[in-house]
Amino acid sequence: MIVYPAMDLMGGRVVRLRQGRFEEATTYSADPGEALRSFADAGAEWAHIVDLDGARAGTPVQHELIQALARSAGLNLQVGGGIRTRAQLARLLDAGVERVIVGSVAVKQPDLLRQWIEEFGAQRLVLSLDVRVENGTPMVAVSGWAETSTLTLWDAAALHPGVVHLLLTDIGRDGMLAGPNHALLDEAVDRLPNLKIQASGGVTTLADLERLRTDGAIVGKALWEGRISLEEALGLARA
Repeated sequence: MIVYPAMDLMGGRVVRLRQGRFEEATTYSADPGEALRSFADAGAEWAHIVDLDGARAGTPVQHELIQALARSAGLNLQVGGGIRTRAQLARLLDAGVERVIVGSVAVKQPDLLRQWIEEFGAQRLVLSLDVRVENGTPMVAVSGWAETSTLTLWDAAALHPGVVHLLLTDIGRDGMLAGPNHALLDEAVDRLPNLKIQASGGVTTLADLERLRTDGAIVGKALWEGRISLEEALGLARA
């Protein structure tokens, strides 16, 4: 398993949200560049960064900061937040980002993601599906979680047979420190065996990581709140 220490950026500062609500943001004092260096020093090979301003605006906002981070990070970055066009995607890849996360556009304009996979390669893209579990069914949310689409998780995944990497977030667990939705994640692993799934939302303890069957796990608030040691999480993932 790959552990992805996560950093959300708003106005150039490191923040974490509760269930994606911008009005419930916690701001941390860490400098983004120093934080990435500490991830690398701990042994991380990847980091997960979201431009929250971009996600809210529907277009990348903090490109200059992310470009500077990519050039100095010393580890691989996967970055998302408001990517809607080929030009935005190419600009991030040119800046040194290893993988670009695509969410809303993959649901609203699936042909675009198919074109990008063909042009840039499936290894450079991550399909991000954020879901709300409604009456036991995972429904995909878009536009910074402001809208719930008519697609289930399984419908949305079926639109993109060329995808390799899937970032799966249970919105109800995100930023809540309540543990992952293991039932959903286990079902996804079983039903989508060809995808490398990254679990996002709720990872709080080392036991949570140990229980996961996914190829990767995003660790955000628990890391920033000191509930998980990154060194220990990385050691567990490599064991």
